[in-house]
Amino acid sequence: MADRVTVIGWDGSPLTEAARGALGAATLVAGAPHHLALPEIPDAAERVRLGSLPLAARRVAAHRGTAVVLADGDPGFFGVVRALRAPEFGLEVEVVPGVSSVAAAFARAGMPWDDAHVVVAHPRTLRRAVNVCRAHSKVAVLTAPGAGPAELGLLLDGVHRTFVVCEELGTENERVSVLTSDKAPDHTWRDPNVVIVIGGPAAAVEGGGWIAGRDPAAGPRGWTQPAEAYGGIIGEGENELLRAAQLARLGPRTGDLVWDIGCGSGAFAVEAARAGAAVLAVDQDPASCARTDAVARQFGVQLQIVRGEAPHILENLPEPDVVRVGGGGAAVVSAVADRRPQRIVAHAATRDAAELIGRDLTEHGYRVECALLQSVGLDTKSWTENVRSVVFLLTGELPPRETAR
Repeated sequence: MADRVTVIGWDGSPLTEAARGALGAATLVAGAPHHLALPEIPDAAERVRLGSLPLAARRVAAHRGTAVVLADGDPGFFGVVRALRAPEFGLEVEVVPGVSSVAAAFARAGMPWDDAHVVVAHPRTLRRAVNVCRAHSKVAVLTAPGAGPAELGLLLDGVHRTFVVCEELGTENERVSVLTSDKAPDHTWRDPNVVIVIGGPAAAVEGGGWIAGRDPAAGPRGWTQPAEAYGGIIGEGENELLRAAQLARLGPRTGDLVWDIGCGSGAFAVEAARAGAAVLAVDQDPASCARTDAVARQFGVQLQIVRGEAPHILENLPEPDVVRVGGGGAAVVSAVADRRPQRIVAHAATRDAAELIGRDLTEHGYRVECALLQSVGLDTKSWTENVRSVVFLLTGELPPRETAR
């Protein structure tokens, strides 16, 4: 095992005294090609190109001597420190931090970033990173080859965003470009780069916020809100307690894309968006689309609203994680199940309709649960019944082997 391992974050500025001292004593140095060209590296030191982090960590762990690992920005922020400290390598490291590439990117843009979400995009996580960009007004994306500005722009089709693309930060080839997301696929981008994605309503915070990213306390308390919060126009399948049960079954979260088919008043779509998910609201009624847009603005959340009739309109929509079917019955549920979301919720007014939906979900390989929900609203002045709702709630869940995405 290496006698000493020092991780140095490099942001393009002159190396600190601590970093120069560690490099001067190194017998092995790992880093990217531009790091290994630094004049401070001793001629006799073994040089390891930092490609695969696990392979580099094994080389460092097996070295007998003093090792230094160079990384861009702050190596403790989505960086190499986590890989080196993994239990299988048993390495204790000293860290000389640099300015993170995210902080540098926002500095170049002249913007605060305490209210930004930060995500890592590589081919495996690109879709989830894009969903965060759909749902939030300020996101920094740490990209990778095959998951860069062009790919982000392509997957954000239909969602207008502004990109600030920061290439090769801290080097003599540094370049900062500002363009709309639909133009990003027309360019070739140099790695490494950071993309700041901006768009949609941003809530003003007096005196600064108290937590990084989106304030979870923004908006009224409660998973669901009463009909009055949505203008009093709530459809039969949008009962507040039914929405609460649907939200609990689907569990929308940051990085998810939720389809709300038959969005009606927009109540469920807004509540899923308040949970941090990206939401695509679908309805064939122009009045419903307009109401959904209005309540989204009222609550300060971002929705993509698609007007059209299901199931045909669903064919070209991006892949969902979870889906609420608010209208269309078994035919729409079947079309949704063909796309293999992790969970689907639907409701039915009669047992026959519930059985039809349940059989279809079962035939598609979903594990099906059904509950008869009955709620009775009481007037608390006289404690008499004022509204009653009875509905069958169906949930389809893919088996575990299909849910990893």
